[in-house]
Amino acid sequence: MKAASLPLESLLVAKHPLQRLSSPSRGVSAAVHFAALTSFTLSFKYILDHPDLANEAYGWHFQYLTIIGLTMATLTSLVGLAADLFLSRRLFAVKNMFLVCSAPMEVLISILYWGLRIIDTKLVMPDWVEMSTEADIGFHAIPAMVLTIDLLYLSPPWSIGALPSMGLASAIAFGYWFWVETCYQYNGWYPYPIFEKLSTGWRVVLFLFSAVLMAVNTVLLKYLYGRMNGFVHPESAARPGAVKRA
Repeated sequence: MKAASLPLESLLVAKHPLQRLSSPSRGVSAAVHFAALTSFTLSFKYILDHPDLANEAYGWHFQYLTIIGLTMATLTSLVGLAADLFLSRRLFAVKNMFLVCSAPMEVLISILYWGLRIIDTKLVMPDWVEMSTEADIGFHAIPAMVLTIDLLYLSPPWSIGALPSMGLASAIAFGYWFWVETCYQYNGWYPYPIFEKLSTGWRVVLFLFSAVLMAVNTVLLKYLYGRMNGFVHPESAARPGAVKRA
């Protein structure tokens, strides 16, 4: 059957051979993105309902990498839901572009937050911050889980390599460092207590380590996708659709 004779909707929702579920789609894909946005909205509502020192500070809660990541996750899922509702391949491509950044970032945030919290809660949470268990999970676990699901089940394979991912991660890590130091000049305190405990040199080490870890997350997520769904054949650029199942 010629492509021109196919229904328009069939052409719009055609998916990559390695993509597990149809997306953009008004079915499972839309439900996942809607549920994600509901959770993210409740997290932002929690900030407004429980104001603290950061609400009046320079940079607001965007001093926190957690909130920057949550914003990126919200934008990713919002574009994803729009792609689902309008069956737009263009918006779907934009969602996947955002996902390359937001998914590894959220996994990084979860690893750093829960890892440091196991050592000492006071490393990542100031004394003046009070947070319920539900809110804690909403901020520091659900975004990483939802975006990983989006990646593994609702997206085509990533094409980003190790070196570009390291460049992206470094730009984010040191861009955040500059932003944190700028906020410190106005507020006189750091958003995460661990920054107070480290000298400038050790803060550089921490941000460099974070950049490396985010790049590793990108590579591992890409590998996990391949193990679950299959790998793109090396000659796929010359022969579209040339893929190899794991």
